[in-house]
Amino acid sequence: MKRIGLFCGGFSSEFDISIKSAQTIRAHFPKDFDCFMIIVKKNNWEVQFDNYTTPFDLNTASFVNNGEVIRVDAALIYTHGDPGENGKIQAYLEMVGIPYLNSGVLASALSFDKWYCNQFLKGFGFNVASSVIMTSIKQYNTNELIHTLGLPIFVKPADSGSSYGISKVKVASELMPALEIAFNEGKRVILESFLDGTEVTCGVYRTKKEITALPLTEIVSDTEFFDFEAKYNGRSQEITPARISPELTLKVQETAKHIYDLLGLKAIARIDFMLVNNEAYVIEVNTTPGFSPASIVPQMLAAAKISIAEFWQEIIQVELN
Repeated sequence: MKRIGLFCGGFSSEFDISIKSAQTIRAHFPKDFDCFMIIVKKNNWEVQFDNYTTPFDLNTASFVNNGEVIRVDAALIYTHGDPGENGKIQAYLEMVGIPYLNSGVLASALSFDKWYCNQFLKGFGFNVASSVIMTSIKQYNTNELIHTLGLPIFVKPADSGSSYGISKVKVASELMPALEIAFNEGKRVILESFLDGTEVTCGVYRTKKEITALPLTEIVSDTEFFDFEAKYNGRSQEITPARISPELTLKVQETAKHIYDLLGLKAIARIDFMLVNNEAYVIEVNTTPGFSPASIVPQMLAAAKISIAEFWQEIIQVELN
């Protein structure tokens, strides 16, 4: 039986969400594998059991359980944000010789940075919103930004997830407070023009036969946009399958699969779009999408009549062989 280390937690504001995702995955993990939750913290990493924890040795990628030294055979990384979604844990695993299911170092780092990822995709002809990148809150003044992007403007950290630090700015006086919030979450901040349309998201993964797109989910938020409250506190409708035509659905799915292939992604990814006049604009690419009971990918799997255990069994067979 292979031992799978399920890395979760992390250094970002998404620590608790990552734990919930990992708990859902572990509860439905294929029975042919021993799956150990490895909690990643800034000061220490530890393996969590039902009633106790034990240290995880980074030098040997092992831990001690009942006197036995156990080294994981392979890894599944499910830290939302730093240091997993951005590729750092993948780099560590490569150095200690442990295979993993996830997208690699470069693909993870590129996809995690919203600015670089969208500019990369734009270079290949994909639609993205007009945007500005800021490395300092004093880099541009309010009038310059509004002249360039108009109103409303979305303000978001370049390297954060789960809508932490994101604001929708509708009037000029809101811009500076929004920038302060975003810079509290990251060192670089993106400002994007408003896209008025229907928000949908597509889960993509690789099977033995081909890259496969799951049913689309349409997101209708009760808040100004799909923020943290909407995602995790029931302030949105997540409608699967999305209420769009079969032709447009197929177009979005093919676009998502093309992006997955172009970026060299592995396992599951979720790609978010805004549909404007039947054209799909990429919002962002998520290589470690939420997997908690409140998350979208499990809803997509249910709509496709795929059990969570079957899903991870397929990914293991494809990505570890």
